[in-house]
Amino acid sequence: MRIGHYQLQNNVLLAPMAGVTDVPFRRLCTQLGAGLAVSEMLSSNPEVWDTDKSRSRMMHQNEPGIRSVQIAGSDPEMMARAAQHNVAEGAQIIDINMGCPAKKVNKKLAGSALLREPSLVREILRAVNSAVDVPVTLKIRTGWAPEHRNGVQIAEIAQEEGMAALTVHGRTRTCMYKGNAEYHTIRDIRGAISIPLIANGDITTPEQAKFVLEFTGADAVMIGRGAQGNPWIFREVVHFLKTGDKLAPPSREEVTAVMQSHVRHLHQFYGERRGVRIARKHIGWYVRGIGDPTNFRAAFNTLETAQEQLDALVFFSQFSREKERYYV
Repeated sequence: MRIGHYQLQNNVLLAPMAGVTDVPFRRLCTQLGAGLAVSEMLSSNPEVWDTDKSRSRMMHQNEPGIRSVQIAGSDPEMMARAAQHNVAEGAQIIDINMGCPAKKVNKKLAGSALLREPSLVREILRAVNSAVDVPVTLKIRTGWAPEHRNGVQIAEIAQEEGMAALTVHGRTRTCMYKGNAEYHTIRDIRGAISIPLIANGDITTPEQAKFVLEFTGADAVMIGRGAQGNPWIFREVVHFLKTGDKLAPPSREEVTAVMQSHVRHLHQFYGERRGVRIARKHIGWYVRGIGDPTNFRAAFNTLETAQEQLDALVFFSQFSREKERYYV
């Protein structure tokens, strides 16, 4: 799997997710086998760049692996400037978001709302690709509504405008995240373009990843929500695709060790106040994956300091080893 002149370690990638794929999570997923980890979506509007949230999202230096940064917006000139700014900050690949279904993004004619404007799509892709010397990729949905699946048309524009790869989420904008992803449109897109194609949507197991690759003919899969609380999915999928055998799930000891490390890195990256808040959702995803037998998530969400969170995770680790009832 190549994107431009970059050779990826494998074809199992981490999807960009706002509020999730920050530096600590990207590092973790890369360490556990992701062939590429794409950043959170960044606005192309320079008026919001000087905020804590934007500054933390624009930190691209000293990351493991290839640094792919996603930008969003609807003005071709602003998108081009945003691409240049992020390359100057260390981005090695620029990914353009035309897949986000969120209302606050779509009301600005950004994200998947752009799928209704193929001519504007072309202008944006051309402007960004001309502005930077790094590979530019595009992420879309299959269309803006089930009765308006124009993914093939947009894919052809992407190829014509020199995109280095295309990612397709198997839902339309109006579907949001409801129902099941459909892969027929992705298969149709494979037949229409020759650039690298990445399939996304509802990939939560090694078996599903293999099915999607074979059904669509895509070159890679991209995993989003399936990695929340389960960063081990990358090594499991990579191993299954290579060997046909399933890896054993991570031990409770490994799960708790990763939880502890992840939370420490969140505290270090964001500072105590923001780090404590952000850690809560990640711990919720982790414990959901192992059953949360003692309602640990609810108790953890009441903790207010970094040390309280770390102490609670030590106790949780001890409980996991001893299989005894635990209370915070």
